[in-house]
Amino acid sequence: MEEEDRKASLEAILFAMGEAVSEEQLAEALFMEKEELHNYMKEMQKEYEAKERGICLVTLDNSWQLCTKKECYNALIRIAHIPKKQVLTEVLLETLAIIAYRQPVTKQEIEKIRGVKCDHAVNKLVEYGLVCEAGRLDAPGRPLMFATTEEFLRRFGLGNTEELPKLPPEKLADFRVEALKQAEELYPIKEELEKKEKKEE
Repeated sequence: MEEEDRKASLEAILFAMGEAVSEEQLAEALFMEKEELHNYMKEMQKEYEAKERGICLVTLDNSWQLCTKKECYNALIRIAHIPKKQVLTEVLLETLAIIAYRQPVTKQEIEKIRGVKCDHAVNKLVEYGLVCEAGRLDAPGRPLMFATTEEFLRRFGLGNTEELPKLPPEKLADFRVEALKQAEELYPIKEELEKKEKKEE
């Protein structure tokens, strides 16, 4: 496939899908190796950035999406319906930060860190598409765990969660110690059950 045809095909796929498409799917569609496709997309991304165009290529956890450049937003909203404004309050941001750095994390763990109930905050973040359910913890009651979404990466301009601002080493160590304490306080029944099972054996 000629380079121009390949580029046109990629644009057509991303435009038609209207959402992020994984590198595996794009590589398969164009009969390319995944690494070759990744490098090709990086080059295309640079081209979009260099030219005066209204769209850009963004990468989200090894997926790619065509998006409107933020500089064009004011012109766009004169025609498009103005989206409902999602207000991220201090409470929501604190809760989101805990989930982002500790994911997957349960509501009980979030509440232990913040010291208050977090049902409303977590539900709002799920409603906004920034957070999603990420399975259940293997502990009594099997509480739900939560993690950030692709929309979270898109909203905050991140390629993946590894691009989150790094915490100071000493703060990270404090988090680990606190996490162990919380686990012991939140799920002590699990240890008792394990001891009981060993005795019965």
